[in-house]
Amino acid sequence: MDMGRVVIKGAGDLATGIALRLHRSGFQVVMTEIPVPTTVRRTVAFSPAVYQGETQVENVTGKRCETMKVAEETLKNGNIAVIVDEHADIIKEMKPDVVVDAILAKKNLGTEITDAPIVIGVGPGFTAGADCHCVVETKRGHYLGRCIWEGSAIPNTGVPGLIGGYGLERLIRASGEGAFKGMVEIGDEVKAGQLVGYAGEQPIYAQIDGVVRGLLQDGVFVTAGMKSGDVDPRCERKHCFTVSDKASSIGGGVLEAILCMKNRR
Repeated sequence: MDMGRVVIKGAGDLATGIALRLHRSGFQVVMTEIPVPTTVRRTVAFSPAVYQGETQVENVTGKRCETMKVAEETLKNGNIAVIVDEHADIIKEMKPDVVVDAILAKKNLGTEITDAPIVIGVGPGFTAGADCHCVVETKRGHYLGRCIWEGSAIPNTGVPGLIGGYGLERLIRASGEGAFKGMVEIGDEVKAGQLVGYAGEQPIYAQIDGVVRGLLQDGVFVTAGMKSGDVDPRCERKHCFTVSDKASSIGGGVLEAILCMKNRR
C-alpha cells in the first residue's frame, strides 16, 4: 500500500534508519545529500550512493538520481532515491506528503513548517509548532526516539552517548588539515594507539581497543578535530553492517509522528 511520499533531508546513518522504517512501512522515500558526504558509518547509510551510484543497506537499495524523472522510476522499482540537493529544492518540485529534516546539524538550516502537510525535525534545533509539527528526540537515554509535540529536543551536549563505557574516546578525530586517507577498513579490529588513517600528512591513531564501526571515505577534506570515524569497544563486527539501535529508535519515532498526524486528519 502506498502510504505517500517522504523527502528526508540528509542520508547519513540516522537518516537511513528513518528511511528504512518508512520504506518498509509503505512510504516512497527520496533523500537529499550534499555533494561530498561526510558520513562515517558508511556501511549503514545511503549517502555513499552519491559517489558510488548506488548502495545497499539491509537489503534495501538506494540509487543516485540526477533528475526527478529518474527518481520517479527508482521509486516505482521499489528503491530509495538519493539526490544531490544541498538545499532540498526538490521539495518545491515534488510537493511531498512529509518532510523530515534529519541533517543533524544541531540547528535548523532552513526547514519550515509549511514545507509539507507533515514536517518533522530530528534532534536539537527545531521547535514543535514553530518550524515543524513534531520533533523526535535523538539523545541516547530514556527519551530517545520520543515524539515531542511542544517545545524542542534536549540541547546538544557535544559529548556522544556511552557505548561499552566509552564516550568521546570512541571517536576517531582528524589530527590536522588535508585529504583523509584510511589505513584500516570498517569492521577491522584495532588497538589503542594503532594508526588508523592520515589527515594530509598527519597520522591519526585510535584511542581505544575495538572494532572500527565508521570511517570517512578516502579523499574527503578534513580539518583538525573533525570526526573521521569511530571505534566500538563491544567488538561485535556484525554491528558495523546493520542499522544501530539509536537509528532504529529514531526511525520509529518519526514513523509514529507521521501516523499520528495522519490519524488526526
